[in-house]
Amino acid sequence: MSQLQPYLLSLFVGIGIGVIYGLVSVRSPAPPIIALLGLLGMLAGEAAVQWLKGHTNIVQACLHEKSFAVRSPDEAAKKSDAA
Repeated sequence: MSQLQPYLLSLFVGIGIGVIYGLVSVRSPAPPIIALLGLLGMLAGEAAVQWLKGHTNIVQACLHEKSFAVRSPDEAAKKSDAA
């Protein structure tokens, strides 16, 4: 339950702010779809960074394979022997 507490608090605060906006007849500062897409983008970006931090060996391998570095003859021979 303690893991859900920040999410529930955020939900209730959002509902409370929505009720206040409704009572005062004020429109939200951003159209809801734009705000939701922005939040989705923020969450996706944050998740991508966390995933990349946890998988640094995959990222490094991809960057190494895509690099234009010149391999030494010893590395080329080892790679051809392994294949």
